[in-house]
Amino acid sequence: MSRQHITVLGAGESGVGAALLAQQLGYEVRVSDAGEIKPEYRKRLEDAGIPYEGGGHTLSWLLGRRGIDWTRMVIKSPGIPQDAPILKRFRAENIAIIGEIEFAYRFIKRCRVVAITGTNGKTTTTTLTHHLLRTAGLDAHLAGNVGNSFAELVAQHLKEGNAGYSRIYVLEVSSFQLEDIDRFKPKVAALLNITPDHLDRYGYSMERYAAAKFRIRENQGPRDFFLYNAADPVTVDYMTRHPRWNGAPVLSLHPRNIRDGRLCISSQRQFDLRESRLIGPHNAMNALFAVNIASVLKAAPDKVQEGLRTYTPPAHRMEWVARVGDVTWINDSKATNVDAAQYALQAMQTPVIWIAGGTDKGNDYTPLLPLVRDKARALVFLGADNSKLIHAFQPLGKPIVEARSAAEAVAAAARLSQPGDTVLLSPACASFDLFKNYEDRGNQFREAVLQLIQKTTK
Repeated sequence: MSRQHITVLGAGESGVGAALLAQQLGYEVRVSDAGEIKPEYRKRLEDAGIPYEGGGHTLSWLLGRRGIDWTRMVIKSPGIPQDAPILKRFRAENIAIIGEIEFAYRFIKRCRVVAITGTNGKTTTTTLTHHLLRTAGLDAHLAGNVGNSFAELVAQHLKEGNAGYSRIYVLEVSSFQLEDIDRFKPKVAALLNITPDHLDRYGYSMERYAAAKFRIRENQGPRDFFLYNAADPVTVDYMTRHPRWNGAPVLSLHPRNIRDGRLCISSQRQFDLRESRLIGPHNAMNALFAVNIASVLKAAPDKVQEGLRTYTPPAHRMEWVARVGDVTWINDSKATNVDAAQYALQAMQTPVIWIAGGTDKGNDYTPLLPLVRDKARALVFLGADNSKLIHAFQPLGKPIVEARSAAEAVAAAARLSQPGDTVLLSPACASFDLFKNYEDRGNQFREAVLQLIQKTTK
């Protein structure tokens, strides 16, 4: 019998992971990327002997000389939109198109999956959930839209031998990834919130964006669990208009379950958040999801409490950088939309020097005006074009300084700050005007703060 053939579109973390898993499973694989492939991914493909191309798609190579005789399935990168011409060409040949998490899911046998999605808070909730489960001694593994690709992790575990039902995959999944599922069925699905973001992908329709998020629960059954934020208006509205009963127990979480720094799971079970490093009410909500997931999976309560105390939040998400001259510096570069910046400002308990700006995604800054009026001492706008920010916030009468680099922004914030203040980088915008990505922006900010420390201590 001839080998089955798979085309992988996209040669990033997701695509390379899918290619490696497909090869291990005995498929003949070809990888194609419309852009240039990063050196580290080229090396991984070359080391595995997987043929690839970058800088465009060669249909004759992907389809083979006899048309559809070569490709039997396409695994696409989540970054490729559904209306991409290359996908239309494959659909015209009736070739199945799925995503990497769907492909990997088909080969995990009886392992359990925790899938976490939402506009904001996914990475913190996912990494915290993973940490709580590991602290409780459960065989939990982190993957998806954070860390390793799900497919590559599955490939690694298949080499080792599948551990069966005891293994738990904790996945951060985006709306883009959920677009491409078919059978994917998490044991526990969590939907944190839905606020405007990536709307260009969905024709600027919140309904379509929400529908993509809600695909996380579409295959669940009576033995699965669905957790949602009962205080999130878009989530509640969508559920009201699209009632669906599939037998899965539904856990409704609400900020009122957070009282005086305690996460209330039930009248008999509470967890203390006051010793954790998580800052702000939004992170308390993330923690509420994580401890509920851990409880569903029967993690020991005392170990969950220990996990809350020992968890270190990921970089660029309300990351404490330093305290210089009684001024605290916080890196929240991952706050690439208005809602994320709003959460960060709400968490501030001292006067703020707010650093914001970058690539505007059609933002409406109105929700931030009351917080900035009440909490900000001064504003530093870090972007190539700050005109929209200036127009929005200048009427508040706060001092405004523009910067074109992280070093300039840190220097300006240092001049404007007073003892007891907090300098908060929470941009509310994407980073691509001046930086490679939000990580690059956050790293440059952190480095500039550390250089400030060196100058002040000389």
